[in-house]
Amino acid sequence: MDGIRIGLIGGSGLGEAMLRETQGQRHEVDTPFGHPSDAVLETNWDGLPVFFLSRHGPGHLFNPSQVPFRANIFALKKLGCTHVIASGAVGSLRDEFRPRDLVVPDQVIDKTHRRPGTFYDKAAVHVELSEPFCPLLRQTLLEGSVEGSGFRVQGSGKAETSVSSPEPRTLNPEPSREPSFRVHSRGCYVCMEGPAFSTRAESLMHRLWGGDLIGMTAMPEAKLAREAEMSYALVALVTDYDCWRRPAQGSGFGVRGSGKAGESASSAEPATLNPEPSSDPYVLLQEIIANLKAASDNAISIIRRAVARIAERPELVADAPARRALQLAIWSDKARIPRDEVERLGPLWMKYFGDRS
Repeated sequence: MDGIRIGLIGGSGLGEAMLRETQGQRHEVDTPFGHPSDAVLETNWDGLPVFFLSRHGPGHLFNPSQVPFRANIFALKKLGCTHVIASGAVGSLRDEFRPRDLVVPDQVIDKTHRRPGTFYDKAAVHVELSEPFCPLLRQTLLEGSVEGSGFRVQGSGKAETSVSSPEPRTLNPEPSREPSFRVHSRGCYVCMEGPAFSTRAESLMHRLWGGDLIGMTAMPEAKLAREAEMSYALVALVTDYDCWRRPAQGSGFGVRGSGKAGESASSAEPATLNPEPSSDPYVLLQEIIANLKAASDNAISIIRRAVARIAERPELVADAPARRALQLAIWSDKARIPRDEVERLGPLWMKYFGDRS
């Protein structure tokens, strides 16, 4: 299998779902950055070694700011993972990204500020990150969502402000009936610090920036995977519309702002009426939980098909650019980096230090 080993990071919803149906060998991994969120579970899908890690840990005890991202990624690298497929719940910043839809994003805006964002505290290491999600792994996920599912790729035909594409492509069923969910092949993920959700002013600002999704966990996870030379892609599970789209008083319909430059955060363009979920917070929470469960089931199916495709044709992802990310990224004089630091981070970069081990 050309040495390919897949790490799966399960986020809200999908983490619990995958743990329930996955059995295998548990690895308690120690890292220079402490323990990961949980033991890593090793199993086998279609002859391919797969290592599963729950991002938020047993009982979902780690909030997004407290997730040990460095320990998680280091643990997967230490176990030999070459590619990482992650999942995470998100809110939608666009009408066309509907609850229960899945998105394979291609861009990210990092707003986090409380999380260590690099492994290399004692060296200047500058990885290239213009494409934060691996294009080869993204393509494999998208092809996996098409094969055997009745979905096809089509353009949305709508004007977009997304930084990732003027016309995001969406996977829609061949039949004319409206699907229960869609798989979007592009999207810009805005990663906020949390754990509180956005204010409405922030939500409108994220739309102005060109964001399509709002979440709390893609960063620094994707960045650290690149520093560890692991190909990384994300399946985002849309659970609801973010607060830019709010119910009008007593109408049962939502009013959304235009997202145009110069718009006041407290006002909206002439109202666009869209059917909304219930304004009752308890009912809304139940709707979000139901959306997350449905999206999780769909995401597991797509991830399984992608892994099966990689097992059948490993050459599709074997030459991922991320696997050479450190080749030109270590700007420090290697001879001056302390030997104990080189060895401490050995699984990440030892191959670039010749005989120093």
